[in-house]
Amino acid sequence: MSFDYKKEFKEFYAPKSKPSIIKIPKMTYIAVRGMGDPNEENGEYKNSIGLLYAIAFTIKMSKKMEHKIPGYFEYVVPPLEGFWWQAGSKNEELDYSRKEDFHFISVIRLPDFVTKAEFDWAITEATQKKEQDFSKVEFLTYDEGMCVQCMHIGSYDNEPATLAMIHEYMETEKYKLDIQNPRYHHEIYLSDPRRCEVSKLKTVIRHPIRKVG
Repeated sequence: MSFDYKKEFKEFYAPKSKPSIIKIPKMTYIAVRGMGDPNEENGEYKNSIGLLYAIAFTIKMSKKMEHKIPGYFEYVVPPLEGFWWQAGSKNEELDYSRKEDFHFISVIRLPDFVTKAEFDWAITEATQKKEQDFSKVEFLTYDEGMCVQCMHIGSYDNEPATLAMIHEYMETEKYKLDIQNPRYHHEIYLSDPRRCEVSKLKTVIRHPIRKVG
């Protein structure tokens, strides 16, 4: 049976619909940076997703190729995630009325056995086989630290209501919002919007925090 990060690490991928505080350990990701409205057809965001999955599945299928990764085990590719920010927004939070100004880092988590060497191999392999430019894809290590998180159900446009609940809880627990480079608004997309009703979309939302005082 394939290892499924969503099932094995429910504390990271299946929070309740009420906010909770959690410390996230250092993780490595496949990453693509960009800017613009995520809904724009052929925009940077949607193009980044194709690049990420091409490399993610090149690594996942490597055991069936000549290249063997030490410590490889069968696993389900983890869900798409995104770090988001927007210069000039009040309190460094996202202004959903100005999506064209969004900056993002689209990411997919990598298994711990995947090193920079295996990542570099996958970039070369995918470039040759797909005859496509993967120069924008990078190997990213991110230490997220202390966060407040919550499951958001429904349209992405309705996220401000969930964020308000997150911030109220955060303040009750004597924490402050700590969104600043390199700590970002973080989303984990558990539903495929192409196959799921908007009202049922599941998205984990995280905000970095620090103790008051």
